[in-house]
Amino acid sequence: MTTEVNQGSRDHKDVQRLDRVIIRFAGDSGDGMQLTGDRFTSETASLGNDLSTLPNFPAEIRAPAGTLPGVSSFQVHFADHDILTPGDAPNVLVAMNPAALKANVADLPRGAEIIVNTDEFSSRALAKVGYAENPLENDSLDGYRVHRVPLTTLTVEALKAYDLTRKEAGRSKNMFALGLLSWMYHRPTENTEAFLRAKFAKRPEIAEANITAFRAGWNFGETTEDFAVSYEVAPAVSAFPAGTYRNISGNLALAYGLVAAGQLSDLPLFLGSYPITPASDVLHELSKHKNFGVRTFQAEDEIAGIGAALGAAFGGALGVTTTSGPGVALKSETIGLAVSLELPLLIIDIQRGGPSTGLPTKTEQADLLQAMYGRNGEAPVPIVAPATPGECFSATLEAARIALTYRTPVFLLSDGYLANGSEPWRVPETSELPDLRTRFTTAPNHTLPDGSEVFWPYKRDEETLARPWAVPGTPGLEHRIGGIEKQDGTGNISYDPANHEHMVRVRQAKVDGVTVPDVEVDDPSGEARVLVLGWGSTYGPITAAVRRVRRDGGKVAQTHVRSLNPLPANLGEVLRSYDRVLLPEMNLGQLATMLRARYLVDVRSLTQVTGLPFKAEQLASAFKEALDDVH
Repeated sequence: MTTEVNQGSRDHKDVQRLDRVIIRFAGDSGDGMQLTGDRFTSETASLGNDLSTLPNFPAEIRAPAGTLPGVSSFQVHFADHDILTPGDAPNVLVAMNPAALKANVADLPRGAEIIVNTDEFSSRALAKVGYAENPLENDSLDGYRVHRVPLTTLTVEALKAYDLTRKEAGRSKNMFALGLLSWMYHRPTENTEAFLRAKFAKRPEIAEANITAFRAGWNFGETTEDFAVSYEVAPAVSAFPAGTYRNISGNLALAYGLVAAGQLSDLPLFLGSYPITPASDVLHELSKHKNFGVRTFQAEDEIAGIGAALGAAFGGALGVTTTSGPGVALKSETIGLAVSLELPLLIIDIQRGGPSTGLPTKTEQADLLQAMYGRNGEAPVPIVAPATPGECFSATLEAARIALTYRTPVFLLSDGYLANGSEPWRVPETSELPDLRTRFTTAPNHTLPDGSEVFWPYKRDEETLARPWAVPGTPGLEHRIGGIEKQDGTGNISYDPANHEHMVRVRQAKVDGVTVPDVEVDDPSGEARVLVLGWGSTYGPITAAVRRVRRDGGKVAQTHVRSLNPLPANLGEVLRSYDRVLLPEMNLGQLATMLRARYLVDVRSLTQVTGLPFKAEQLASAFKEALDDVH
């Protein structure tokens, strides 16, 4: 992190110019850390900084106050240049209580700033998290720049003109902290004030109290002697091509991608879903867009959700179901039915830690083999995986293209890191979006030897092997559906061994024939002997690590797979072109297992299942070690 000091440019205080900053807000689940981080992020995006965020919160609806399991945090990394991750280590920690301090202090580098709410450091609160002594009163924090701020007391004092109890007033301490950080990093205030007025429109007195607390935090930074320096991070002008940008999370981008897919295909969009973390946000967002022909159905369980979505696909809609790993397990039989029926269906899996209920609010990439093979019989399904939060939009359109073109269910594998994280996203022009319009069959498509015309539901397109899509009720196109094997062409029930083998091989050939782009290799020197391969959300940490290795003179190549079934046609050739292939995954090596079996290449796994994304420095060390081994 580079700095430049400007003496006295902000009244009597110094202004330091930084190229990047990592801030982590941490407190109890009820302290509003996610809201605080989200508002700081929104203002940062409006200034034109590049940014990446990492919300981290407990699975419990409300864990016991002041305990380590109840700590909720939000990390934002923003810079004047292109960045790819939420950052390895925070430069600033805002700790609302002892639990927040204890849970996060180990992640801080020496010299980091800690802003502590001293009001919460009572003997009882300290004992609750195992502090034998108050860390603010011994030398345990000597390596950091500690700002002791009575946030609760200052907030209550600022709101004494309002008819609020001390407890009610104290709830606004997160806005006081946001105001202080907004002053420290020169964030604008107008949008946050407008947001608060809109959020509490039905309770304007609460809105004004929060705004007052927010302004009080700003003024505290301006007047107190404890904060002698404020900081500026210039917009990341060179990082963004020309266009209109907004800050977007992966789940929001995915929801917008589904709305766009419905519009571009000229089909009604039907979501059959059961709430499950971290996928529920997609259901919540889509429920707001009925004006775009979106219909959302919150089913009684996962099986009903996908059953309704498949029924909607049979009826001529773009059927979608959203879930996470445990829900995929429940949906597996109906996914197999969709394979047999050969109808377009999108299965959105926002992966989380498993097995079973696992880690509902933590990230993982461990559903790949389930998506690939987790059904009875030979039931191949295309799989698409976005690499960044913003890419969830384009990946959704790609999944819809495949489903509609090839008449098949398609998996989209996101994860908690992408779903909840955010980044600046360029809003695409409508001219850049694909044409997803598809035609229903409206007339008989086969002529029998006697000259009569009939409808064959499994008569295939010669190029795509897709079967016709006939909307129920179309005169003359009555046909049978169901899970029992069908005769090729006619769709009649068939137990013929040769027909079954034919249908199995045709369905596999259809998936194998899906057109997907070749992988592109980033190898600036053209001399790299080590290739780093990734998929899904590992893109950011991998790319950041590769940049670090290259800055130190290391020659390493990188590529990223976005289609996991079918795999890109040139992938085998690419893998065989390097002496060493490394594959970081947030599982125990699932894609590596697939690639080793498919290409007989010694793909070496770098695995992690902590519920957290890789750190760039962690990967950079592993890449350097591999470089040393091949030389």
